[in-house]
Amino acid sequence: MISNVTSLAHPQPVAQSKPAGVKMTQSKPQQTSSATVQVSSAAMAALKEATETPVQTTKEANAGDQQAKRLLGKEAAERAAEK
Repeated sequence: MISNVTSLAHPQPVAQSKPAGVKMTQSKPQQTSSATVQVSSAAMAALKEATETPVQTTKEANAGDQQAKRLLGKEAAERAAEK
């Protein structure tokens, strides 16, 4: 069964006290660490292919790149299907 909420109970603020003998100090900023990452040549090649321009793909296909030829064929088929 669903019922409407007619009133909302607001939580009362609670005063927090520090234990006796504890001094409040400012925390020091944490030092950041740096890491060196090496990307594999396969990952670099995949990134290069993914960010390749259509002009570059056409140039590679004309130079005999089979992957570029397949991509151009796939794109041509998609354009033909849209018509």
